[in-house]
Amino acid sequence: MTQTLLSELTTAAVGGPAGNYIEARTEAEIIDAVRSADAAGEKLLIIGGGSNLLISDEGYPGTVLKVASEGFTVNSEDSCGGVSVVVQAGHNWDALVEHSVLHAWSGLEALSGIPGATGATPVQNVGAYGADVSQTIAAVRTWDRERNAVHTFTNSELKFGYRDSILKQTTVEGSPRYVVLTVEFQLPLGRMSAPIRYAELARVLGVEAGKRAYSNDVRREVLRLRASKGMVLDAADRDTYSTGSFFTNPIVPADLASTLPEDAPKYPAGDNGLVKLSAAWLIDQAGFGKGFGLEDSSVSGGRASLSTKHTLAITNRGSASATDMVAIAREVRAGVVKRFGIELHPEPLLIGVSL
Repeated sequence: MTQTLLSELTTAAVGGPAGNYIEARTEAEIIDAVRSADAAGEKLLIIGGGSNLLISDEGYPGTVLKVASEGFTVNSEDSCGGVSVVVQAGHNWDALVEHSVLHAWSGLEALSGIPGATGATPVQNVGAYGADVSQTIAAVRTWDRERNAVHTFTNSELKFGYRDSILKQTTVEGSPRYVVLTVEFQLPLGRMSAPIRYAELARVLGVEAGKRAYSNDVRREVLRLRASKGMVLDAADRDTYSTGSFFTNPIVPADLASTLPEDAPKYPAGDNGLVKLSAAWLIDQAGFGKGFGLEDSSVSGGRASLSTKHTLAITNRGSASATDMVAIAREVRAGVVKRFGIELHPEPLLIGVSL
């Protein structure tokens, strides 16, 4: 029997074989596959678009379930309440964002160009350019593997935080308690975007931070900005062969943030006196520039390196292994600790590897 290589299913293009591979295209197929794996006592890994995921070169010994359910249903749409849309977990995220902009559903435009499936977005509270999915998600319908039943979470029950949720908190070694089936979004109607909260995006749009712009303009500029940083998938661009941002922006006490140089980016992180820092800035200032690799020929030789466009992504230059990418991550993290005393934490799900 030919085994499925997980390198063919992930945006980083690394990862060994799956012990058992199943692709589910309907909600019923998803539930059946999960119940079968659980009944057999097999380890279970759920994947969607294969982004935000780094799998070891040895692969995954249990069942790998690719959620490939597609489509969405508009529950209601009116000028007062906006639109309520229920999206299948396997539906391509950026296709949903594009549709929302074309049909004057506001609120998702700043999240344009993010790779992956819709069902993955609430797990890590996916966000970019000042927006998070928690701002528009009304409910998430899941399969609860412990209770063997469907369970629906409201927004408040999801316990959203920075790149965090109850769905992530109950995932152990890549195996979730709650398997996402559908995500319901509540979106205002209109051609104008949500308020622009990200300074760089506001600047290129020619508006003040906190003001609105046309959603199609926001989508266009976000895609342009992401592409300039190698963050829009492109088969011809090796800088896009990555897990996405490898490290989250650290949130630290104010006294630790005050030890950094004045020009270090610092942002308030809630009402508890914490400060969010820029992981990309810390990496660069610790001496790891764009294109950094452990060998002089890392970029040209096809191994692993930091992106040549953006220091926050670790890229596969053509023949890198998961081991190569982890080695870069360890070197960078140790360097930032040595320079600033701040430990960076990985954003992607690590399967069979650790830092």
